[in-house]
Amino acid sequence: MMMASGEASFDVVSEFDAQELTNALDQVKREIGARFDLKDANTEMDLGKDTLTITTADETKLKNVILIIEERLIKRGLSPFLLDTQTTSPEAALGGRVRQEFPLKTGIDSDLARKVVAEIKGLKLKVQSAIQGEQVRVSGKSRDDLQAVMAHLRQSAAKWEVPLQFNNFR
Repeated sequence: MMMASGEASFDVVSEFDAQELTNALDQVKREIGARFDLKDANTEMDLGKDTLTITTADETKLKNVILIIEERLIKRGLSPFLLDTQTTSPEAALGGRVRQEFPLKTGIDSDLARKVVAEIKGLKLKVQSAIQGEQVRVSGKSRDDLQAVMAHLRQSAAKWEVPLQFNNFR
């Protein structure tokens, strides 16, 4: 889609900074080692390409670790919705421990992309939106309208429980 001169645009994406995630998990490991209730839980976190696996003593400690991770993600500027906590449940691991694998949410699937476009159209602003693979391009003449769309989508992201970012604002 070619943009007319004087028209601004941005992309709505769902991605994360892998280095920031690694830094957040390092902080979590240090906090777990310092906390009295988690010190002897023998907690392990394994960050794969698109999953985070946590193994610990029991489900209560697992929930506490997840809360700590979410706090650290927020402090490092990452969305707590990065971890998909809804699709999996804890399973038994060796030694009477529990393990849970959390998929990392990246990309905007077609269902979410349609929701984003519908939400933008519902604002009745003079902007256009188009699905482009795993992102949505939003364009319009008024930068104020585009910033209003961004603000509205930030609020909607919590409702959809998905991390949204805005790239290529020009």
